[in-house]
Amino acid sequence: MEHFGFWSLLPPILAIVLALITKEVISSLLVGILSGLLIYTGGNPLQALVELFSLITTKIGDNAYMVVFLSLLGALVCVVTMSGGSRSYGDWASRKIKKRSSAMLATSGLGLLIFIDDYFNCLTVGTVMRPITDKHLISRAKLAYVIDATAAPICAIAPISSFAAYAISVLADTGATQNGMTTFLQSIPFNLYAILTIIMVIALSLCQLDFGPMERFEKARREGSEITNVPAAQAQDELDGIVPSEKGRIWDLVLPIASLILFTVASMLWTGGFGTVVDGEKVGLMAAFANTDSNASLTYGAFGALIVALLLYLPRRLMTFKEFFGGITTGFKSMLSAITIMVLAWSIGGVCTEYLLTGQYVGELVRSSHFPLQLFPAVIFAVASGLAFATGTSWGTFAMLIPISVEISRYSAPELIPIIFAAILAGAVYGDHCSPISDTTILSSAGAGCNHIDHVSTQLPYATLAAGCCFVGFVVAGFTANALLTLVVAVALLLLSLLFLHRRTMKKERAETEAASR
Repeated sequence: MEHFGFWSLLPPILAIVLALITKEVISSLLVGILSGLLIYTGGNPLQALVELFSLITTKIGDNAYMVVFLSLLGALVCVVTMSGGSRSYGDWASRKIKKRSSAMLATSGLGLLIFIDDYFNCLTVGTVMRPITDKHLISRAKLAYVIDATAAPICAIAPISSFAAYAISVLADTGATQNGMTTFLQSIPFNLYAILTIIMVIALSLCQLDFGPMERFEKARREGSEITNVPAAQAQDELDGIVPSEKGRIWDLVLPIASLILFTVASMLWTGGFGTVVDGEKVGLMAAFANTDSNASLTYGAFGALIVALLLYLPRRLMTFKEFFGGITTGFKSMLSAITIMVLAWSIGGVCTEYLLTGQYVGELVRSSHFPLQLFPAVIFAVASGLAFATGTSWGTFAMLIPISVEISRYSAPELIPIIFAAILAGAVYGDHCSPISDTTILSSAGAGCNHIDHVSTQLPYATLAAGCCFVGFVVAGFTANALLTLVVAVALLLLSLLFLHRRTMKKERAETEAASR
């Protein structure tokens, strides 16, 4: 089957442009999906509709565990809120956290601690930290950025995560390396976008620096208002009517979340076959994580955490049996909007990868390019960024680009394989980070209670600044293959850029103060 050339890029481009113009995601995604199916069917609308229902049904089936996980996580968030655990933690944190910078750092720190899975990270951090950031007049857009900037980036450099497990499995399938985990570990210093984004979040938290559209949102929030085009988030609207129990304690929040992490890790080891014998060899820790079924493991973990919550809350009469299961229903409803958008995002990704073969088209462009091999890491970073932005999936970008790029490096410059691998991871995370049809971007908006398009528009300049520094870093990496020099150049460029922006912001604030005093 042949790809459709440039037309294979039209559906994601159309969906993204419409989403940015109309600020309405669901209809934009549907238009993008239908346009792709019309291209595929040669303009036959009836056949396109048949393919649409078939595709959506297939995607729901293929991602059933993730749909169930999100529903269970929404239920867990709801019952934890009902227990008063979140309120109690918020009261405690409010007494301990006295400054905006501390609230930002605490949010970033929690995001960096939850490295098992980016989906889990997005929803958990937002739920726990939102009351605290609200108190310190941090905009929902800024909270959404911090959540998004500490979700996929930390997972992309954590060897024990669903993110790393998938990337390693794709790399292992190429047969280009003897040990996928070893190559992943070698790639970590070159995964510039993940490292620079984390540094940037910490620097922004300390300096209280804002630029681009985010500056307007932060200023409005400090003045007691919140710029938004629609209600903050349907997920949060569902939860705002809940009256938390007055008897709840911090442990009512901590124990369910800790059990979620514990059960998820245990499930990942179990689904990965830890301790079993395969081909005469016992499956070790790293091999189990590399072969795990992360979606199933997350579902098992969320179900186990709900059981813990049931046993923790009902005997202490924080809620009745009826109220507990009513909370589960409310939690399911709260995730309906996010799940709808995610199903459509999966579907438009399916149109690109399965119907129009966008990856094959991009791969041919890469193979036919005559760039010097030393520039290949920077080029593949840019290609991965564009592909992930267009399709809204970092994992899909791995599947499309890792086999192609590693195969090119394998015979041309095998010493560049860890750098190429890192460039794909970095570019995929950046593109996924910025894409309005990305599942983690959608979940970050939902977790923060932020309008989705507001999150996309305010995050884009921040992410692009880090990506620009990464591009320069990958040029250095291609010519030197030196991790330390690459990191020094990229980090120095980022810090100099932030220093310039900080001075410009301070100068602007002084000018506004002087104008107001006249």
